[in-house]
Amino acid sequence: MSAKTNDPAALPALLDALTARFGERLLESHLEKGELSVRVTRESLLPLLAFLRDAAGFNALNDMIGLDNVNAPVAGRPRFAVLYQLYKFPDARRIRIVVDTAENEPLPSITGLYQSADWAEREIFDMFGLRFAGHPGLTRIYLDDEFKGHPLRKDFPLAGA
Repeated sequence: MSAKTNDPAALPALLDALTARFGERLLESHLEKGELSVRVTRESLLPLLAFLRDAAGFNALNDMIGLDNVNAPVAGRPRFAVLYQLYKFPDARRIRIVVDTAENEPLPSITGLYQSADWAEREIFDMFGLRFAGHPGLTRIYLDDEFKGHPLRKDFPLAGA
């Protein structure tokens, strides 16, 4: 699956390929401002990322972001989500993958696919308390081991723990 730089049909074609391959495990998708975003089930995360890396050429993990939507359980979703931003060189294509997770449901580590996920997963663990199963060394990265709490959670006390 190769695409030319600035090919406007490349991302819709990628979405078609993802839909055909992952079907109902692709929970949501939208294409906006030249970027594709998809929400997937936790079970499909590793196969989807492997497909994007190996078959679609998304060769860089640009960023990983932890999200705390304290109101999500009211809407029927888990409270937390992790957003994965992938980049394809040299085509300058981006794709966002979002996976919902609850506090006590570890996501699979993606360090086997993208080594740069090591520090990003540790940061999300430290700041949000989310765990990544299979991570080679999931320890705090910013805060002392004795620190109580996770400061980027929306319910973290403003005065500290």
